[in-house]
Amino acid sequence: MPFVTILPHETICPQGAKIEVPAGQKLAQALNKAGIRIPHACEYNCACATCHVIVREGFDSLPEADDNELDQLDQAFAATPLSRLSCQTRMGSEDITIEIPRLNRNLVHEND
Repeated sequence: MPFVTILPHETICPQGAKIEVPAGQKLAQALNKAGIRIPHACEYNCACATCHVIVREGFDSLPEADDNELDQLDQAFAATPLSRLSCQTRMGSEDITIEIPRLNRNLVHEND
């Protein structure tokens, strides 16, 4: 089973982590199940970009993003060519390394 390495994020995952994720499982759900509370304001419906991650290693092993995901990524702060929405990204068969951006556009919790 492949692993996801999560680079340290000051509030969501301060020490970083490494979790095992079955191929085919959506990344955001696996992260939250493992206690890594990645934001998901739209409840995994590809209607925001709060679960934006940057895939630092293993990007090409993931299934391609569809048009809906690409449209939402246009709204993400600091999106890069390696950006994905973790609620739409199904784990491939190879290990990946992700970075959770420091900032995101979360209109549900804008003033928190």
